Amino acid sequence: MKAVVVHGPGDVRVDERARPVPGAGEVLLALEWGGICGSDIAYWKKGASGTASLVHPLVLGHEFAGRIAALGDGVTGLHEGQPVTVHPAQPVGDGALPERIAGRTNLYPRVRYFGSAALTPHTDGGFSEYRAVPATQIRPLPDGVGTEQGALAEPLAVALHAVGRAPRLRGRTVLVNGCGPIGSLVVAAARYHGADRVVAADLAAPSLAVARAMGADETRDLSAGDVLPEDVDVVFEASGAPAALGPVLRATARGGTLVQVGNLPGTAAAAALGDLVTREITWIGSYRFVEEIDEALRALRDGLDVTPLITHRFPLEQAEEALATAADPRSGSSKVMLRLTAESTES
Repeated sequence: MKAVVVHGPGDVRVDERARPVPGAGEVLLALEWGGICGSDIAYWKKGASGTASLVHPLVLGHEFAGRIAALGDGVTGLHEGQPVTVHPAQPVGDGALPERIAGRTNLYPRVRYFGSAALTPHTDGGFSEYRAVPATQIRPLPDGVGTEQGALAEPLAVALHAVGRAPRLRGRTVLVNGCGPIGSLVVAAARYHGADRVVAADLAAPSLAVARAMGADETRDLSAGDVLPEDVDVVFEASGAPAALGPVLRATARGGTLVQVGNLPGTAAAAALGDLVTREITWIGSYRFVEEIDEALRALRDGLDVTPLITHRFPLEQAEEALATAADPRSGSSKVMLRLTAESTES
């Protein structure tokens, strides 16, 4: 089978690998669609994502969906041909967490995540024609939700987790700063959770167009001199740019809440943070998700439309071009999708 494998910085190849055989408790997936994430780009460009560095080749991809091709021994409740996606995280260890974070498995100290080099050996992802997956990580797609949409359940779950970290949104005005794929999904998630008005801000007009299509009532083009609104109850910072923190804190109402969704640098960076104290702002971090992928699938079933997020589609054989498109701000891309089969059963 073909697989998209990163071998080092700037070195991604479509390799031939043996088709896996599902073991006991596993399911073999014939994969159809995968979505490119910032971590995939980082492994390709730098050989690392955050603190995780490649020590051997890695199959990329943690956003993917397909159909069950075979069941391993002992698997029940699933059937061949069934369209599914996956929960990409699997805690490593006894599962025990301190009482203060009981149930928050996204904060478990050691987690295997598809397409991640955080542990050695690395955890191969799903940018391949087939992938064996533990049945416990399989999530069937609801009727009416295709595998292309299903591949985006994972980033939608990230957005829903972020929204869940905030106070109740119903009837409130929300600001989303940074309208890449996650930011635009936060727009949709905030709308899904009943936000009365959603304002989206970014430096790129194409990203703002996607945010509008995903449900933003108003957009602010910061590159054209627009400024952030004032006194917003709940703000989501999705750019991960330290320079944005000062203006975003200033936009947050006194006593309001700022949810940090965008990954901030792991090294020292200058940022203006004075308003955090003087305005008594609650600043909350948001990391991956727990079981919100189930909520994401319900939202897709109920009509939340993620297709405006998709700007480009490439066949698996053109993975490097797809990564380059996703990484290039001049391309106008939002979510770039890989078609993981020669002929997908749907578009």
